[in-house]
Parts: sequence; structure tokens; C-alpha cells
Amino acid sequence: MRVYITAAADEVAMKPKAEPPQPQQQQQAAARRGCRSAVVTGLLAGVLFLRAALLAVEAGASLCPSATGCPDWRAGLGRWLHGGDAMEEFMKEWRRTHRAATLLDPVVVEAAPDSLDALKAEMGAMLASYDGGRLDMEAVAVKMMAMLLKMDRKVKKSRVRALFNRHLASLGVPKSVHCLTLRLAEEFAVNSAARSPVPPPEHAPRLTDASYLHVALVTDNVLAAAVAVASAARSAADPGRLVFHVVTDKKSYVPMHSWFALHPASPAVVEVKGLHQFDWRDGGVIASVMRTVEEVQRSSLDYHRCGGSAEREHRRLEASNPSTFSLLNYLKIHLPEFFPELGRVMLLDDDVVVRKDLTGLWEQDLDGNIIGAVGSHDGGGICADKTFGDHLNFSEPAVSGLLGSQCAWSWGVNIVDLDAWRRTNVTETYQLWLQKNRESGFRLWQMASLPPALIAFDGRVQAIEPLWHLPGLGWRVPDPEVARFSAVLHFSGPRKPWLEVAFPELRQLWLGHLNASDSFLRGCGVVEWQ
Repeated sequence: MRVYITAAADEVAMKPKAEPPQPQQQQQAAARRGCRSAVVTGLLAGVLFLRAALLAVEAGASLCPSATGCPDWRAGLGRWLHGGDAMEEFMKEWRRTHRAATLLDPVVVEAAPDSLDALKAEMGAMLASYDGGRLDMEAVAVKMMAMLLKMDRKVKKSRVRALFNRHLASLGVPKSVHCLTLRLAEEFAVNSAARSPVPPPEHAPRLTDASYLHVALVTDNVLAAAVAVASAARSAADPGRLVFHVVTDKKSYVPMHSWFALHPASPAVVEVKGLHQFDWRDGGVIASVMRTVEEVQRSSLDYHRCGGSAEREHRRLEASNPSTFSLLNYLKIHLPEFFPELGRVMLLDDDVVVRKDLTGLWEQDLDGNIIGAVGSHDGGGICADKTFGDHLNFSEPAVSGLLGSQCAWSWGVNIVDLDAWRRTNVTETYQLWLQKNRESGFRLWQMASLPPALIAFDGRVQAIEPLWHLPGLGWRVPDPEVARFSAVLHFSGPRKPWLEVAFPELRQLWLGHLNASDSFLRGCGVVEWQ
């Protein structure tokens, strides 16, 4: 059924005159224009609220919020429209048009007005052209719906573009960080102090002394490691008891060594060791490490080949995340091989800031378990963060034996019993599940280093107090009170503190652990943000 607006004809009895008074004609014309403007404004009022108005219409809500406050308005409009409740008819047409919105011709949507003012102008022109005739309300509803769809698509496209640009910004290495790496490598070549042993020979016995607190970082990010070490040493009640073990790859070893040789964390001790410097004499250890390396490399190759073209593009974007196939992330599963003479170690990610003394974490009773981590339950029995179901695809039979609602822990801040680890087959289980995921076409989980660890360590994780680890600062700004009581702030998420997309207040907190007068940092513009 088509609905029309019929303009009222002027039925003013007039005496025949040769020339009607000019002021009276102007008043009549102004009155007609005012009526038309009122109709246009009334019809388009809902557009001002877009989604809210649309939801109200879909729910069958009345345009008038009060049952007693609108009769005069509705009656007046109805009289102007020559009887009948034309507004209700219009809203019925609107609802019908909205249900069929997905069937609109894309050409119609593309030709729709770009703004409310443009739509008002079109509607005014249509009313003017139909002076004394009828206006097709179906055409009005279609035009308004096409405009809403066009605006909605623009908003969605803009949102996707913003998310994509933010994703790209989170992947790159800032020029300042790249500059710092090159400057430190150059310093290593020309300055003997940058090549001095780390740690000094007189402190070497501490590296295996169980009476010290041993902290491990597995990273290739010099700047992040510098902040993690500096913040932990500054927050320690007795920094002289801290021994930091920084494990890095061959590419990053020279600048990492140069930084800590020139910026010692005294009285704490720092050891920097590249993967190429581990002297494993046990053939079994070498084979185990190489199995992980080869599995990560195979997964990287296969990940880009699986699926159709659209899925490959999606996976290519996923794989561009530095952590997806970072070998160092996966080699954390070889901590017992990295530190054969240690029985316990605290494992920190490089994107952390330590704000409390770590002695309490070191002394945690793991009750026979291998690893202590935050991520169990809060007081109400609800998972404090994610569950296994957030990491694993439980529609696959291979993982259906696990409990999807089980709370998931995470890397970032962990206390590890290396002796207990050596008595289990956790490392082999981890490698097996890496292989299973690759052979399944990566359907068991989205490629990352944590999901296979959740399976391998299942039943061997001791929950520790949430105050030890506050994750997610790369996703959101935490509550100030929660941050104040947290021992370690973890910038997990895409907005790392060394990137320009970081939250400004959190970046300043992170930069506060760097020396603003340092010539390397100032020369490369690392601290010019302050």
C-alpha cells in the first residue's frame, strides 16, 4: 500500500480583483513554506538520533514519550495532512522499509544524501514540487533508509580503517628504538667499555648461587629489557640480592650487551647471553631445542599457505604481529635447559614495569607444582581474566577433553620451579601440541605461544595472588587504585609503551624508569616524548 501526503488547497473566498494586495500574497506564501518546513522537520526528527530512533521504531515504541502530551500535536499534523493518522502510516511504512533494507539497490544507497542537511534540502524540494499534489511516502521512507544505510556503512568502514591503522602502528619498530639499537651496536665496535664482561668476573659466582633472587627475561627488545630491569632493581628492598638473566637472540645480542655494559644495574647483577652462546653438551638437550625451533619455522611457513585467498590475507595480517612467530616466545619452554644449575627462577616478560619488591613472589609455595601464575579465581569463584575457551577451539575433538570454563593463566609474571619441571614431560607435551595444531591447519587455536602451554602445564599451575600481576595495559588504562596496589604492571596488548599508539599516561609511567639525560636515549629521541 502506498501512502501519500496531500497538500491542503487554499480555500479562501476572495473577491474578484484585478491585482491582489502584494503583502497578503507574501503572507500566504510564507505560511505555506512554514507548513512544509514543519513537515520536513517532523519527518526527519528520528534521523537525528539514528540508531536510538531506529531501535525505538523496531520495538514498536511511539514517537511521543507521553500518552497525554501529544494529542494536540498529532491532531494538528493530521488536520494539516487532511485527516487520518498519517504519521502512524508513515511509521508503518518505515518499519516495512527497514525490514527490506538489505534488499535496497546499492545504486540507491550510494545516491542517498550524505548529511541531514542534504536530506532536508531534497525533502523540501520534493514538497515544493508537489505543491497542491501528493507526496509518495514510500519514496520518503526509502530515501531516509538509504541515507541511514549509507551513513552506517561509512561509520563501519571508518572504524575498520582506524583499527587496521592502529594494528599497523602496533607492529612496526619506532625509528627511535631502531636508532638506539644501531647506536649501541656501533658503540660495541668502537668502545671497549661496551664490550666489557656482563656481569663483571667478580660477580659471576652469583649467577648460580641459590641464595640470590634470579629473574629471567627472554627478549630481543633492548629498551623494554632496560625498563624491566631498572624498575625491578628500583623497587627491590635489597637490590643487591637480584640477579637478572637476559636471554636474547644473536641479532640482538650486541646492542643488548652494550646497553647493560654501559648501564649496569648495580648493586644488582645482570647477565646477557645470546642463544648462540649456550654450550649444551648433552645431545638430547640440543635435539629438544632444535625440535622447537624447527616446529615454529614449519608453523610459520604452513600458516601462510593454509586456506583460501581471503583467509591467507587474514593470516598474513595475523602473522605480522611480532609475537606470533617470535622464536624467543616459544623458547621459554626451555627454561630448564637455559638454567641447568638453578632450581627456581622468576620469569618476567619484557613489557612490564615492576613496582613492588619481588621477594614475596620468590618465596611463594608452589605446593609441588611447576609454575605459579595469576589467572585463577577471584573471591567469587569467577575467572579474573580469560578462560581456556578464550584461547582454544573446543569445537575440535582434540581439545574436547579439557574444560573450556577453566581459568587461564598467562605469561608476564611467573615463579617457576625448574627442578619440578625437569621431573615431568611438560616440554615434550608442549612440542607435541605445537605439531598437532600445525597438522590440524591451525584449527585448535590461533597461533600463539600461550595455548600449548595451557595444555602442557594443565594441572601443574599454582594460583598466586592477583596483586602480583596486572595485565592488559596495552588494551586499556587500569583503575588507578588497582594499579597502585599491583606489584607488576604488564603492557600486554597492542599498545606497547614504546610505541606512539600507547596510552599517554601509561607511556609516561614507563618512560619514568629511563634516565632522561642519557646521551643514547636523547640522541635517538627516545625520551623527547617527556
